[in-house]
Amino acid sequence: MPKGKGRQRKRIRKRTWDASDLDTIRRERRRVRGRESGIGAPVEPTRTDLSGCFSDVEPNATVLSPYGVLAFVEFERREILCRVDDALTDGKTSCLAPGDRVLLEFEEDAESEQPGVVRAVKRRSTKLSRPAIGGGREQVFAANIDLLVVVAAVANPPFRSGLVDRYLIAAERGNVAAALCINKIDLLDAEPAETATYREVGLGVVATSCVTGAGLDGLRELLHGKIGVLAGQSGVGKSSLINALDPRHAIATASVSDTTRKGRHTTSTSKLYHLEGDIHIIDTPGVRQLGLWGVSPDELDYYFSELAALAPQCRFRNCTHIHEPDCAVRAAVESGAIAPARYASYCRIRDSLD
Repeated sequence: MPKGKGRQRKRIRKRTWDASDLDTIRRERRRVRGRESGIGAPVEPTRTDLSGCFSDVEPNATVLSPYGVLAFVEFERREILCRVDDALTDGKTSCLAPGDRVLLEFEEDAESEQPGVVRAVKRRSTKLSRPAIGGGREQVFAANIDLLVVVAAVANPPFRSGLVDRYLIAAERGNVAAALCINKIDLLDAEPAETATYREVGLGVVATSCVTGAGLDGLRELLHGKIGVLAGQSGVGKSSLINALDPRHAIATASVSDTTRKGRHTTSTSKLYHLEGDIHIIDTPGVRQLGLWGVSPDELDYYFSELAALAPQCRFRNCTHIHEPDCAVRAAVESGAIAPARYASYCRIRDSLD
């Protein structure tokens, strides 16, 4: 075929089009970061203020686990999958969290797959939260709880004091009491050195092993009569602890990765369990990091009690405790009165907030 005589594609350009035209839709900007994308994907409005979802309603059920615009709730000692009223939803999710007390109503249509509908949510007394994925709003992962038990391991995965501190801050913000559970003590002869620091600042600490059973009675006593939350990084043994306390639930577990030495996610969503001995636990998915919602850099030292006690002695009222002269906090760190690990954790968190 002579050069330049090959078959050429004709470029056809439309002179007009409207919003319903297929090519126009293809040109639209696709939604990103895990949201739906593609032709004709609806753009859902995002509600950042969910305060209107809550009221002083008289509840008759408890949320066990939210499931998109559905929810598993406990009603008259039965677990029921229900719909959530449109007024309590935002796109493909709802404002519900495990532990929420709700008003459940039943529709007359007996053929409906989910005849129960969550119509209202009682105002929360306590909560644990973090920034939602993508930022911009608060994600509550447990509500109306009495106690947060931060679970950490002595090894496999290694103890992370910074993550423990972040959970303690989240508990303080949500008006929730907190304790520390050091799990897998069968792997080492002694607890991590950092745990002594938490005892010194007044935090309750219990050491446990799901292999030997050590410390489980102490954990039962700590949780008795309460609605508790087990939280921590992946692989520390939160679900294993629930199985050890009450084998009836048989929650799936997984070993820590031999390559990364990090935990593997087996719990995918928070869920409320009822255990023998009047124990009620919300098991939460493991995390590798925890964002803080509603905490400003200037108020961070309030959440570290040993720093807050010395802050009034600093030369400057707005001292950051990082670079200012005559800082009582830094002087206490240098003298050993404040644990260097706690101060380092404070500095890292403040840097992330800045």
